[in-house]
Amino acid sequence: MRVREISTSSIRFGCSIRFLGLTIATALLVLAGAAPAQADSIRDREYWLDDYGIRSAWAVTKGAGVTIAVIDTGVDGSHPDLAGMVVGGADFSGLGASNGQSPVGSEGASHGTMVASLAAGRGRGSSGIIGAAPEASILSLSISFGEGLVNSDDQIAEAVRWAADNGADVINMSLTRNTLEWPESWDEAFLYAMEQDVVVIAAAGNRGSGTTQVGAPATMPGVLTVGGVDRAGTASQDASAQGISISVSAPSEQLIGAIPGGGHVLWDGTSGATPIVAGVVALVRAAHPELDAGEVINRITATARDTGSPGNDPIYGFGLLDAAAAVSATVPSPAADVADPAAALAEWIRLYRRADAPPIPVATGIPVPEFTPQPVAGPADPTGTLLPSVAQLRDVGVPLLVFLVFGGAAIVLGVRAVQHFRSPRERE
Repeated sequence: MRVREISTSSIRFGCSIRFLGLTIATALLVLAGAAPAQADSIRDREYWLDDYGIRSAWAVTKGAGVTIAVIDTGVDGSHPDLAGMVVGGADFSGLGASNGQSPVGSEGASHGTMVASLAAGRGRGSSGIIGAAPEASILSLSISFGEGLVNSDDQIAEAVRWAADNGADVINMSLTRNTLEWPESWDEAFLYAMEQDVVVIAAAGNRGSGTTQVGAPATMPGVLTVGGVDRAGTASQDASAQGISISVSAPSEQLIGAIPGGGHVLWDGTSGATPIVAGVVALVRAAHPELDAGEVINRITATARDTGSPGNDPIYGFGLLDAAAAVSATVPSPAADVADPAAALAEWIRLYRRADAPPIPVATGIPVPEFTPQPVAGPADPTGTLLPSVAQLRDVGVPLLVFLVFGGAAIVLGVRAVQHFRSPRERE
């Protein structure tokens, strides 16, 4: 089956889902039973664990002590593969449980559980779904797309703030607004999270789901944006969008994820690539707790495997995710202009929201207008002001002009009158 895109204010997620079985009912029944052979084949499908260095990175850390906030449709923490993973949460849709673990939405309610399983699934020993950071914790922040009691833009802004205030080290957003722009409420919320040293990660979106270009929040400065590739490491034609804001690429095809009720599905999309990167970010934060958010992002991009185009490009970003290198490699400090995600977003706000910005106070504390027109300087006048001011024209020039007009008219009339009344002899 294919999940339709669900949107309000253009917010959406998109992914293709294939249940593992002949029918939905059969698939859910078989996989919920978790027979050992079937469970092992589920783990075997996670090709990215070896291909992207994740299993090698586990020799250093599995992400213990790091918290990932999943802003999505809610995470079912009762799934056997996710037991003990969800440590807190909240609902912002007005439709779910207060702890965020009741999936919301008539369509796509499984999405949040699928996402969380790829970030930090626990598995069951050597079977079941295991995430990129299997010892990290999850905060489940449930939102809805089109059905909530609160506008989706506002739900997201509130969820981002809540995550920052409740211990999130990483925020995963496998969604897109499908526009380059974002509401001003996101300015404050995302900046607040970044100022709390949170790494914010967002999906580029999927062409096959109608996202032809990367949309917000993946277009926001300071956000780590994830593009998608197929199993061969080539940019996905349907399961990824492209754009200049892409930071790194990760698998977005032939993914497997957990769904509410104990089952599993195959799916495609940057919705799945993003939590894989979020899990690796958690590994980096666990291995290098001394690093701030900007330095963590720098390790992800600096260690990415080059795809042939030097530097950042709109297809792959800086290249393909390499978890082992991100955790263990020696990485130079980032350049000053990319070192601070919060500073990058704050500068964007300063430049592009200036018309709506409050006045900047001067040293006396008195607000002044943001822009005060200044007179255009002309040639120096050694005698003083060359031209009269507006006030001078008003207070002196206008009365003087009136006086001169009427005075001149009176003189002309007086001369004509004298000429008219002179005696004939005088006129000869």
